[in-house]
Amino acid sequence: MHSTRTYWLIAICEQSKHKRFVVNNINRRYSTFMEDKLLKLVYTFFLGIIIALFVGMGISTFYTAPVMPEYPMSSHPQTEPSKTSAEELKAQRTYDEQYKTFSKDSEVYHRNVSIISIVFAVAFVMLSLVFERKNRVIANGIMMGGIFVLIYSIGRGVASTDTKYTFIAVCISLAVVLYLGYRRFGGATPLKAKTTAKKRKK
Repeated sequence: MHSTRTYWLIAICEQSKHKRFVVNNINRRYSTFMEDKLLKLVYTFFLGIIIALFVGMGISTFYTAPVMPEYPMSSHPQTEPSKTSAEELKAQRTYDEQYKTFSKDSEVYHRNVSIISIVFAVAFVMLSLVFERKNRVIANGIMMGGIFVLIYSIGRGVASTDTKYTFIAVCISLAVVLYLGYRRFGGATPLKAKTTAKKRKK
């Protein structure tokens, strides 16, 4: 009887040790998995922001924006309005003309920047599809960068005050996002499932 009780006590202790080992192992693997997942998420988001900054700063560096004209300041004291009124009116008219030209040039500039941004956004989205099978994390970062650049492009289109072009930019962005969603979440998964099923049959 005594030996039987000792055997059962030893068995219970061994079982409890095994359970503790299994639980600790599961907890360690889960914490490692969550840390790795969080690190991948942070890297993906950071890569997307860097890509958007790369496009925005690259465009502003090599394609400079129009310079706003300076408002004319009177160089004479306010106690002599009769002597300076003609000069100030002439300077004001010149400034108004320059500002109108600046406004038109700015609208064209914003529209052109929006077009360039859309081209870069589509290129980065297509590049993310190329990297999809090689490195999923980099592919997600490039995809997020392309989406950020699309948002930047829409913002520039709105700044151009051209409603027709803004609508076209939104339509292109919608088409790109829908295609990307279909490839990444709708179309790619079933294709992979079919290929794996064919391999199993062979």
